Parts: sequence; C-alpha cells; structure tokens
Amino acid sequence: MNQDDRYRTTSWDAGDVARRSGEPPRRAPAGGDRPPQSAAPGGEQNAPRSAAPATRKKKKRRKKRTNPLLAILLWLAIVGTSSAIFAAVGWMLANDFAALNKPPMETSFQVTEDFITEVTQEKQEDGSVKEVTHYDMERVAAELKEAGLIEYEWFFRLFAWFYHADTKLNTGTFTLNTEMDYMALVRSMRTTGGKTETVELTIPEGYSVKQIIELMAENGVGTVEKLTDTAANYKFENYVFVDNENLGDASRLEGYLFPDTYEFYVGARPELAFNSMLSNFNKKVYGNDELEELFEASAYPFEEIITIASLIEKETDGSDRSNISSVIHNRLENEGETGHLLQIDAALVYAAGRPITQADYTSLDSPYNLYQHTGLPPTPISNPGLASIKAALSPAETNYYFYVLNPETKKHVFSETLNQHNKAVAAASEAAAKIAAEGEGN
Repeated sequence: MNQDDRYRTTSWDAGDVARRSGEPPRRAPAGGDRPPQSAAPGGEQNAPRSAAPATRKKKKRRKKRTNPLLAILLWLAIVGTSSAIFAAVGWMLANDFAALNKPPMETSFQVTEDFITEVTQEKQEDGSVKEVTHYDMERVAAELKEAGLIEYEWFFRLFAWFYHADTKLNTGTFTLNTEMDYMALVRSMRTTGGKTETVELTIPEGYSVKQIIELMAENGVGTVEKLTDTAANYKFENYVFVDNENLGDASRLEGYLFPDTYEFYVGARPELAFNSMLSNFNKKVYGNDELEELFEASAYPFEEIITIASLIEKETDGSDRSNISSVIHNRLENEGETGHLLQIDAALVYAAGRPITQADYTSLDSPYNLYQHTGLPPTPISNPGLASIKAALSPAETNYYFYVLNPETKKHVFSETLNQHNKAVAAASEAAAKIAAEGEGN
C-alpha cells in the first residue's frame, strides 16, 4: 500500500483487514462467483465491502409539544363541566333538603312501634339511667318518600345519621307537609300529643266552587274569605288544566274540584284542601287511561268536554245522562229548530246566583245566559262526576233537541221537535198544578 492510500480504507482488501484483526483472510467463493470489483478512480480495484453492514444509530423521535393555549382551554372545559354537574346535583339536593319548589301538600304520617329497632340505656351525668329508643331511619325515609314529602331517601338517611335522628322520634300520628325541610320533619315527628283534628267531608256531584267553599267553611276547613281568595288567586302550577294566567276569579277552578269524600285538616292552609281535590281530578280524569282515547277522539277540546259534563250534571235526574248529552251535542252541531241555543236553566241560575225569574230569560245579561248566547258558557257551571264526564264524551245517538222534567214522575221527557216538546211542557204544567192543588188540600 502506498503512502497516499493508507488512509483510504475503502481500498483495503480482506487480507489487510484480517492482518489487522488477527483473523485469517476469507477466501473468495468457489467457481469464480466472486463479483468483479469496480475500478477505483486511480485505476485500482476497490476492496469488497464488509458482509455485515454497520448498525445505524436510531434517531430519537422528537416529541410534539402540546399547544399550551389548547391545554388551558381543555382544562377549563373539564373544570366548568364538572362544576356545572356538581352544582346541578347540589341544587337538587338542596331543594329537597330545604323543601323548595314543592307542590303544597299536607298529610298524616304515622310512626308505629314497628319502626323501633332497639332500646338502649344511657347513663346520665347525675348517675341515672335513661332508656333511648332507636328508630329505623331507612324505613322512615322510604315512608316519607312514598308520602311525597321527600325525593332522595339516601340523602335523608345521610342527614338522619349526621343529626342522630334515629333517637329523636316518637311513635304517634303527625301532620307533615311539603313545606317542612329535613330538620322540621324530624322535629315534627318527635313532638308528643294528640292527632291533628280532621274532618271527613263529601263533595256532592254537581256542586259549584262557591257551594264547595261554603261547605268547607261550615266544617271548619277555613273561612269563606280565605278559601275564596285562594281559589281565585293561588297558582296551582302542577295542573295544566287550571288557568294560572288569568287570576282573580274563583270560577277558574270550576269543573276541576273532583266530587269525592276527603279528609281535610281543620284550619289548614286553604291551598292544601284545594290541592287534594285537584290532585284527585288529575288522577281520575285527566290522567285516566280509559278516558284518554275518548278525549283524543272527541271533536271538542278537553275544557269544553268538562263544560258539557257540568251542564249534564246539573240537569240529570241520575238516569238520563247520555240522553241529555245527546241534546246538547245535537244543538251545538245542528242548527235545527234551536239555532245553536242550548237554553239550559242551570247555566242561568249559575249566572244569577239565585233562583231565576221569568224576566231573567230575556233581561239577565251574562255569557252564561244560554237563552241569549249560542254555544257553551265560558266555564263549567259545576264540578261533574265521572259518569257525567263519560256521558259528555259518549252521547246517546238520538234526534232529541228538547227535554222537560215532569214533576209527577220526576223524569225528563225527551222530544225531537218543538211541537212534541210543547205538548210535553203542557203535560208537565198540568202535573205541577195537580201537585200544588193536592198540597193546598192537605
């Protein structure tokens, strides 16, 4: 190797490599398969490359840096979402704990001896021993939930554990309501004493709001003034069928105070008594699955069906609801001989607020005077029962347009034409005169 090539390692042959490494030189493959070497720039043959290429160092992949602004925005989004969720859950729990935004309701709640889990003895500071009764707060929470007084049983149990409420109850019957927070509920169940005075009251079918208020006042549920003001102005927001926009008139509840037997608390808040009747209507009429299809199939909206039912309730003798319903439907839907005038005395009596006179038919100016105004009155005139509501939805198929009550038989006589009706009226007048004469003779 000349002096100039000793630093040109590409021109070293295998022998040179072997001599320097102390290994014997490799032989070329037999059979002349050794590939020809290309000539070096200086006319010399290049030495063959090593069979095993040198291992290349792997380059470290450079990590991409996260955009700091994006990271901040992501962090804020996570924190904001979490805060919103916790705030919403906290607000719901706070509402339940503090009895906020709950519909007014009062109920009788009973704690019996079955609620007792154990009785322990605690030594007092003066050396005496006191028996402590422990109550099953899981069962208490479940009963409160079922009564509609709380929403979250687990949260009430947590409060009860923290407050040691299991030792602060007494057996008995207590008056609880939805305006009581958790603390008030527990305290109300630890007081002793007699049961809150109640009165059982039956609301007859066909009573108006005014008559219902007078009946409740007579039985000590409240005063006429307070009951009337509540009926006119209190917002019963849990019932979509109640007009809570146009306040000031008690007739807005007309038709929706379901006739039934109720147990009212004497001297309780008036809205609780009305709420019991509205809740009953909501369950038995508005939320009645059996009636739902009939309401949907009717050509009249829900409010008008209740109005028709209220007219039926005031006119029926108890056995002819479907026929009276057919008269109302026929007059509303066909001009006939009545010109869409319903001519129902009960609506005129409702407008007058007293027994009517002959002059009232023409002189009493009111939208409830159905001798002067066509169609239905602006509101129901009474609170109908379920039978009259069903009759309003399913009238009998008749051609009746008239009816009159025969005082002798105490039954209505139905007619298709005015001529037939006039004859029935004449017969009814004769019967009335006969009854009057017999009365004078006695």
